[in-house]
Amino acid sequence: MSSEHNGLPLPARYWAILTIALAISMAVLDGAIANVALPAIAHDLNASPAASIWVVNAYQLATTVSLLAFASLGDIYGYRRIYQIGLAVFTLTSVLCALSDSLMTLTIARILQGFGASALMSVNTALVRLIYPKQQLGRGMAINSLVVALSSAAGPTIAAGILSVASWQWLFAINLPLGVLAFVIAMKALPGNSHKATHGFDLKSALLNAATFGLLIFSIDGLGHNANRPLVLAMLMVSLAVGYVFVRRQLTLAAPMLPVDLLRIPVFALSICTSICSFSAQMLAMVALPFYLQETLNFSATQTGLLLTPWPLAIVVTAPLAGRLVEKKYSPGMLGGIGLAVFSVGLLLLGLLPANPTHLDIIWRMTLCGIGFGFFQSPNNFAILSSAPAHRSGGASGMLGTARLVGQTVGASLVALMFGLFGQNGTRSSLLIAAVFAICAAGVSFMRMAGGVHAAQASKAG
Repeated sequence: MSSEHNGLPLPARYWAILTIALAISMAVLDGAIANVALPAIAHDLNASPAASIWVVNAYQLATTVSLLAFASLGDIYGYRRIYQIGLAVFTLTSVLCALSDSLMTLTIARILQGFGASALMSVNTALVRLIYPKQQLGRGMAINSLVVALSSAAGPTIAAGILSVASWQWLFAINLPLGVLAFVIAMKALPGNSHKATHGFDLKSALLNAATFGLLIFSIDGLGHNANRPLVLAMLMVSLAVGYVFVRRQLTLAAPMLPVDLLRIPVFALSICTSICSFSAQMLAMVALPFYLQETLNFSATQTGLLLTPWPLAIVVTAPLAGRLVEKKYSPGMLGGIGLAVFSVGLLLLGLLPANPTHLDIIWRMTLCGIGFGFFQSPNNFAILSSAPAHRSGGASGMLGTARLVGQTVGASLVALMFGLFGQNGTRSSLLIAAVFAICAAGVSFMRMAGGVHAAQASKAG
């Protein structure tokens, strides 16, 4: 039988998932930790605060515009090969980031690092499908979801801890030993594809994809940061026009780079929508809350990190539980909907905090958010991956990562817009909007239960 059904034997399975966890945690963390270091980076490199934003934007842009292309390469040449190349590029460019002596060199290094991260993220869930037996895929997705959620939520806390004892260069240099360790394990432990695509790489689609998502991200970010409105609207219109051409091209292909074939599967499409809305909500909260805790309540950076920590800790507890429930054939739509409803309540209660909250007031609300988010993510990722046929695992994995990054971009830009519109009340407004996003995501998740459709049934197509 193929490895999609049998997975890897023990203990090889543990080694394989370890390299996945190490690499993905580094890639996701490096998308979040640079925000905290921007003031120090701008000072050391004699750059303006506005210009230093490119240290963050360059990484996120490179990652988002290339995810689907790398996923397609994974289908063609093998997920293991693309993953190993991405890990090598990410590790080497992390060293270049640490050695950068100007904003220009750091930005270029971050672009290259973003491409390495994109290769990792594009195929990581496809590899999980090869690593775990079919009947245990839920726990494999739970571990993967746990690593991504923890890395996203704990990024600012980890960055603050490193910066309290070392310079910003160590945020990147620490990736060298971790990356080398992950690469050595990957060479020995990762499984190969049991079958690969027979089609070639579609360069034209890759360029259209990059233009569509690149212009979309710039326009969303520009709307949030009060950029030149005619220019922003022009970019948005061009993005939509290029996107139209891109989608039309995909409809003619047997194995499209943008997985329109998979988006025709109701549970897949609904799960992608759920992911975009939920990650928008998470980023709205995670970007806005540090400003509230430090500038409004006058907590230190260390106190802020500690008060944010209950969120990822709650995910640690609930994500594995949600993964086991999926394996017991509980509907991902039901589990995700319940989790996102709890998440929305937590966000609403954070938005309605009293003027002078105690530590406990904040902690239990953060915990509620973490419980809800942890209960949603692994069932949702399971639904996305298992609803796709096995030979389209790369496309499903790439779309999963793209949905997360698009959601995070929308959330971060909306925070900037809220602060621009409402000033000191920007955090409260951001949290209330986040609650709306979460409850919409819950509604979409429950829609997956309609007619008895759930991913466990759809997975039979794979």
